Amino acid sequence: MTTDALPPQTVRSAPDRLLAVLAAFDHAHPALCLTDISRRAGLTLTTTHRLVGALTEWGALERDADGVYHVGLRLWEVAALAPRGLALRQVALPYLEDLYEATHENVQLAVRDGTDVVYIEWLSGRSAVGVHIRVGARWPLHATGVGLALLAHSEQAFQEEYCEGPLAGFTPYTLTDPVRLRRELAEVRRSGAAVSSRQVTDDALSVAAPVRGRDGRVTAAVSVVVPYATAQVPALVPAVRLAARGISRALGWQPAAR
Repeated sequence: MTTDALPPQTVRSAPDRLLAVLAAFDHAHPALCLTDISRRAGLTLTTTHRLVGALTEWGALERDADGVYHVGLRLWEVAALAPRGLALRQVALPYLEDLYEATHENVQLAVRDGTDVVYIEWLSGRSAVGVHIRVGARWPLHATGVGLALLAHSEQAFQEEYCEGPLAGFTPYTLTDPVRLRRELAEVRRSGAAVSSRQVTDDALSVAAPVRGRDGRVTAAVSVVVPYATAQVPALVPAVRLAARGISRALGWQPAAR
């Protein structure tokens, strides 16, 4: 998911200009020269030079020996305070490691941000199926297992709005039909797990389950991604649900007494 360059002079206020400079960086553009930042932020070179200087002095940006800018460690320090980021990852990591040891496949932890899923942890082995995932990566909710688990437990009004699209397709198997997507979300709620088959790449299958916080609301999702050709879904579902339940309990969730 990349950010296109903004038209010049579209950003007016001082906070907007600062945020535009930071937003110029993404996974496709982790290193930028001053001219590139100016173009992608839609700012004049003079304004960009001033803002980049202030951000570099504070530590939000770092400049290497070639004059190229990167995101600074100060932003990582601030981001680590986010309750849905590093703190959640630390609680979840032992359960993610257990799930990895049981499967030796890709194991992921993600949260919802608007209409996207954002990955905050990823464990993978050398022989695991290739995935287009890294920590901090974003994908539309409907196209991934973790996204389906999160979408299925979001507010009903949000679900309806999301299902009305547009729904991006990445393979012939991506859920782009609103009727099918609604049916899939209902199945996720019924079964407690989401199965995303060949939606992003045609060789991978994902099984995901929701993670609940202390108040019982779904705050994250955990998944395992395996090769489609050898996927054993009936065996994977209990393992993923067990990991999700363990993380939920560690976050303070208590299942209702029966």
